[in-house]
Amino acid sequence: MGGRKDSTDADRFLQQKRGIWYYHRKVPKALRDVDGRAPLVRISLETRSIGEARPRRDAYEAADNQLWGSMLAGDDQVRARKIYEAAVRRAEAMGFTYRPAAEVAELPIEDLLARTETIADAGRTVEQQSALLGGEAPPPLVLTSVYQIYVDEIASAELRTKSAQQRRKWINVKKRAVDRFVEVVGDLDMNKLSREHALKFWRYWQQRIAPREGRSTHTPSSGNRELGSLRTIYGEYFAHIGQMDRVNPFAGLSFAEKAKQKKLRPPFPTDWIRTKILQPGALDRLNDEARAIVLATIELGARPSETCNLTSEQIRIGAAVPHLAFEERDDPDDPRELKSAASIRVVPLVGVALEVFRRFPNGFPRYREREESLSQLVNKYLRNNGLAPTPRHTLYGLRHSMEDRMKEAGIGDDLRRIILGHRIDREEYGTGGSLEWRQKELQKVALAFDPAVLNGLPDSQ
Repeated sequence: MGGRKDSTDADRFLQQKRGIWYYHRKVPKALRDVDGRAPLVRISLETRSIGEARPRRDAYEAADNQLWGSMLAGDDQVRARKIYEAAVRRAEAMGFTYRPAAEVAELPIEDLLARTETIADAGRTVEQQSALLGGEAPPPLVLTSVYQIYVDEIASAELRTKSAQQRRKWINVKKRAVDRFVEVVGDLDMNKLSREHALKFWRYWQQRIAPREGRSTHTPSSGNRELGSLRTIYGEYFAHIGQMDRVNPFAGLSFAEKAKQKKLRPPFPTDWIRTKILQPGALDRLNDEARAIVLATIELGARPSETCNLTSEQIRIGAAVPHLAFEERDDPDDPRELKSAASIRVVPLVGVALEVFRRFPNGFPRYREREESLSQLVNKYLRNNGLAPTPRHTLYGLRHSMEDRMKEAGIGDDLRRIILGHRIDREEYGTGGSLEWRQKELQKVALAFDPAVLNGLPDSQ
């Protein structure tokens, strides 16, 4: 049942492999240079039931019909872009930067002579000659189209290692900037987007960050984030098509951010953790997984996003020194990045965290890729149940508490950075100490707890 096209065939575009049904469909020949999935679209329908596979197939089939229809409708623009990009590559292959004809005419005489001499060489094709003389005009490609090229082609390798949630956040930041620029300035042809257009957008943000009258509604970082996104999209797109030296209209446009102390989420005092959060019953109205994550965070100091996304392979409770391996997932079907290279680390389990992971050796599936939901739930619970010293105290503050406890116990700066996943600001040597040594050091700060805090959680496995 592989890839049949008759619309009356109930099993069209269905293919079964190892019992799992797949949507399996060829990309139309006219669009194979445009659709990055070419020559075949192959998507798991994640079912062994033909009855479930058919409606899922219908959804993908309808989406592709719509996508390919819109691509064909815009075929002239797509074709123009492909021809133009081919001309750019040809010029580059011959050692020149592609210039439109109007710019070629204004080149210094020595550059113009070099191009004409190259054209005079025997064997140069019409296409090569056109590439050197700027015969292909840049196509009218608007910002929203370039944004899609940026996401689908230019940044595809960067996005490949992100989880679905991480991709969503990354894309939302870029898309928000593009959508706002279109709203404020317009969906402009990228070849005509000028400094004045960029300044108009900068002034839009200036009015919100530092208005002449009234109070500001946004911080400098908000404007800088969107200007930076547009600067990146513009620069990387033109570099992608070979125009490395093109002046970026967004270059240098930003807003000064005051060098003031960063507002940190305050740490919970150690006595508060002992007498409030670690009291039996204090967390009992949280669901089991949220409760377990709070207890584990007390001794881990890990970022909530890291704890929520642990897998059974990373929870090594049966090792000689039970520990967690905070690692990036390189599974192409389920990737996930960590915040930085320093976030990749191994942390021994001590105190209540050890008991938590004996009960949750497979992690916390309820909150996998849903750390924001976990944080919102826990923070509200802490506030509403008298477990937060101030409204500014959040789950993340337990991470800062761990830092304070390690300092007060005399644990060295390097090990503190390793445990918390911070970069060590010097050349590194060695492995950072054995697991046995790390465990011994962390036991210095492990808080005593009443086993009753674990009542109601799953039994140890």
